[in-house]
Amino acid sequence: MSRKVVRTSKFRHVFGQAVKADQCYDDIRISQMTWDSNFCSVNPKFVAMIVDASGGGAFMVLPLSKTGRIDMSYPTVCGHTGPVLDIEFCPHNDNIIASGSEDCSVMIWEIPEGGLTSPLTDPVVKLEGHSKRVGILSWHPTAHNVLLSAGCDNVVILWNVARGEAVVRIDSVHTDLIYSACWNRDGSRILTSCKDKTMRVLDPRKGTVLFEKEKPHEGSRPVRAVFVSDGKILSTGFSRMSERQVALWDPKNFGEPLTLQELDTSSGVLLPFFDPDTGVVYLCGKGDSSIRYFEVTDEAPYVHYLSMFSSKESQKGMGYMPKRGLEVNKCEIARFYKLHERKCEPIVMTVPRKSDLFQEDLYPDTVGPEPSVEADEWFEGKDAPPNLISLKDGFVATTKAKEFKVHKSLLKTTTASAGNHDNGGVSLLDPQCFASVLELTKRVKELESKH
Repeated sequence: MSRKVVRTSKFRHVFGQAVKADQCYDDIRISQMTWDSNFCSVNPKFVAMIVDASGGGAFMVLPLSKTGRIDMSYPTVCGHTGPVLDIEFCPHNDNIIASGSEDCSVMIWEIPEGGLTSPLTDPVVKLEGHSKRVGILSWHPTAHNVLLSAGCDNVVILWNVARGEAVVRIDSVHTDLIYSACWNRDGSRILTSCKDKTMRVLDPRKGTVLFEKEKPHEGSRPVRAVFVSDGKILSTGFSRMSERQVALWDPKNFGEPLTLQELDTSSGVLLPFFDPDTGVVYLCGKGDSSIRYFEVTDEAPYVHYLSMFSSKESQKGMGYMPKRGLEVNKCEIARFYKLHERKCEPIVMTVPRKSDLFQEDLYPDTVGPEPSVEADEWFEGKDAPPNLISLKDGFVATTKAKEFKVHKSLLKTTTASAGNHDNGGVSLLDPQCFASVLELTKRVKELESKH
């Protein structure tokens, strides 16, 4: 008679819990766009979410402490002329956030301390280079002021935000719509999934394909992929029978997956969030009312199901708090901000422990806010691992500036470039430039009349 041995794991008893009603953010008009992005971004100071706006695109940025009912007249960030599709806070400056929109532009915004007191319409810098809507944004994890954007023009652009310029343009690799794009831990690789049913690992500076896998999932629905431990890749997708799947891959041997598990028959795209400190991956389905969590290990079947958090309301989007924003004295290992129809609800994942002492096995040194390398150095070829910080001394979510070094160089250089990067560094107020623009307009009108 065989005895079934239960696999030991310190995360076996992780449980999710929604916060009390008075700690939620209520009466928020969450965007009705059908785009498959997170619609939400969060850091230890603010939570941002894309909202409905008439005559353009907007998103709301709230201090974490501003819970309860949000007034209809609360100011928003509303500089885009088309709906906003994706937003992401900068990992190296909690007051800087990027937004991508249907108006084909990427904008960088500075949120004042304490949140907005009036509508924000002027970005710190505007990045223009895509010819169709921009639906994916991802900041470089270790390099200061490096931003990745991917648009519906099948192009990936790497920006030097401080200079307001596109440094790398990857436009000949993807033959169809890009579903997801992300960095590895030190930012030396990019992973993309595409509508052409191919998953690719790219060299970000050269724009070349290092590894690729056709049809990681047989279905035609969108595939999402993230880097996990030891350079492996976790992907979510659909089978030919439209069953949702999760798979683990080794890029050096892309032939067969290390594991492939079928989950259910729901239609929502699974958004994966990986925690490199604990090896736990969270799968949040668009339109689902649950969050599944798995542990990624070196033992077969490699991706081990742990548990699931369920609630009554389905999620329209999800924000994932960086590790440095968690409350370590409560053994909190993850926090999500779940968007409903008119509400943002924090979900707290904790490991039950009786001791009040710091739990070192739950909180190894984690990624801090200080960048490891500057943008120019990284584009020249320098890679660096992330700067790690200890959470032992109570590096808890707080608004104190001393716990985050604000890089003033970003604001100095971008303010200068914001006004001139659109026209090659020449001001339209210059009489000579203005005369040449008039001459050019005259020629265009002459050509039109001839045709």
